[in-house]
Amino acid sequence: MEKNNYQGALQHPLGSGFNANSTSTEVIFGIDLTGKIAIVTGGNAGIGLETTKTLAAAGATVIVPARDTDKARKNLESIPNIEIEAMDLVKPETIDAFAEKFLATGRPLHILINNAGIMWVPLQRDSRGFESQLSINYFGQFRLVAKLWPALKHANGARVVNVSSLGHHMADFNFDDPNFEHREYQTLLGYGQSKTASNLFAMELDQRAKAHQVRAYSLHPGSIAGTELARDADIELFKQMGFFDENGNIHPEVLASLKTIPQGAATSVWVAISPLLNHIGGVYCEDADIAELLSDNPSIPNHAKLHQSGVMPYSLDESNAKKLWALTEEMTGIEFKL
Repeated sequence: MEKNNYQGALQHPLGSGFNANSTSTEVIFGIDLTGKIAIVTGGNAGIGLETTKTLAAAGATVIVPARDTDKARKNLESIPNIEIEAMDLVKPETIDAFAEKFLATGRPLHILINNAGIMWVPLQRDSRGFESQLSINYFGQFRLVAKLWPALKHANGARVVNVSSLGHHMADFNFDDPNFEHREYQTLLGYGQSKTASNLFAMELDQRAKAHQVRAYSLHPGSIAGTELARDADIELFKQMGFFDENGNIHPEVLASLKTIPQGAATSVWVAISPLLNHIGGVYCEDADIAELLSDNPSIPNHAKLHQSGVMPYSLDESNAKKLWALTEEMTGIEFKL
């Protein structure tokens, strides 16, 4: 029986041969995806666009659900094997409609990359009252996977890839007040807990889904230059995270660590297609390999870890994962029984 990744039991790098400088084209070299169906949320901009291009170039048919379909058509017009559909992760009814339309085609789903997300926004709530980063970065992922489950199972070998972040270091999941109804809102805490939730979901999904040949993963793509993600961020946030000095200048070591967009997409693509992961699931990856498990010793302040690699143990905790799954079903009204 294959082992699970509860408590980070499988968080050991494999020696994939790739690193932080590897690009999406390099990690997919020699892989033929002809006949495979992929869905990439946020697949029309940033690393999502690069992911879409890479999978399509390898022969996959890639469906890109987008909030702005006109923008998506413009950004994807020169790429073959692409289908564009409407969906907005903050609106549950659009997730349901997208999934229903896909399921009606009768096609299997081999790769689902939950790439879309937001970060560092002011306090905003969706129509249900859920804090926006949690709503889009986690609840949207959970709902989409649940609704597409029949197609994933039909593939007889599928992977679900959650694009998480090193930002999960900033916060564990707050089960007492996930939507900041009784505590002061801090955008970094909101972002951090949404990514911790994404990690916990991937691990628990893998444990429940692997009997149906569906494996799940989470990953940190790296700190990437040239994306739209931090467009709402105040410079004080970058100072708080240690990226900028007091004068607003980026630290040289941070600048040197930034990835290009092709490098940023590499881990998403590697996780989606690498044969090295055929019998391993539920792990958190970075730099096109499995990440190291960090210490969660409370004597080490979180800010000291922000520029480290690795995954925090609380985001791979078995009891947290099961508790989160049950809470999510309760809060969203989705009964996700596999």
